[in-house]
Amino acid sequence: MTKKSNKIASSLKIPKTILIIVKFLSVISSKILIQFVAKLFTTPLKHRIPKRELEMDRKSKQILVLIPNLNKNVMVYFLGQSPKKILLVHGWSGRGTQLFKFADELIKLGYSTISFDAPAHGKSSGKSTLMPEFVESILELDRQFGPFEAAIGHSLGGMSLLNSAKKGLKIKRLAIIGSGDIVKDIMDDFIKKLGLHQKMSDLLCYYFEKKSNQTMDSFSAYKAAKKIDIPVLVIHDKNDDEVPVKCAIHIHKYLKNGKLMLTQNLGHRKILGNNEVIEKVIDFIQN
Repeated sequence: MTKKSNKIASSLKIPKTILIIVKFLSVISSKILIQFVAKLFTTPLKHRIPKRELEMDRKSKQILVLIPNLNKNVMVYFLGQSPKKILLVHGWSGRGTQLFKFADELIKLGYSTISFDAPAHGKSSGKSTLMPEFVESILELDRQFGPFEAAIGHSLGGMSLLNSAKKGLKIKRLAIIGSGDIVKDIMDDFIKKLGLHQKMSDLLCYYFEKKSNQTMDSFSAYKAAKKIDIPVLVIHDKNDDEVPVKCAIHIHKYLKNGKLMLTQNLGHRKILGNNEVIEKVIDFIQN
């Protein structure tokens, strides 16, 4: 393994302090353990905005928008004045400025962009969230600022857009990049990283389903893909260490009007800055 891939892999590791707490709780109480793990699973990391995104942060008009069904405010970013609007949706622990390179190119071509910090992300309110809150935020932005010509989503943002399209998001085309697929697989992977037995994944799933009165599998991307008729471009890197490429292949299989683009050695985040990927997405939106 190269130094570069070692660096990527290490970034996915759970901090030792968390692993110690998890091991301690696993001996003390399974109930407290599930509550703690659920908190971890729903709490995104907030990162300082990187220098490369500062220009979009400075140039965009920013408004806090209330999402009534959540009673949470999300920060919304507006760039450009064109009525041809594109919705950009970041992934877990991301920001509304994360897809800035797409925004830059779209503005040059006469589009305007709208993006947002999902609940508990960036400048938005809250400390914890789940995909249904991403979806509710997207649908509310569609009601207030849509319709959108198209939408672009990264990682969880891609999953959320697929589910939003299933629920009536009014877009003509959708591009998803590095999207996850089966929710239970995501939970299984999270539990594995914590060093817990896989039965804890079932308990975690039950915990969320009991609280939300919704099945976690109903939010799986491939299930949403079955219900969508619009053209969807699925892009994924073969060397994505966070979301396996099999997710893209599986989602594409169930799309009625899908295209698949697989890249090499771009990983999960570097792919967002790749010129070939950006050109492919913009060409897909325009044609």
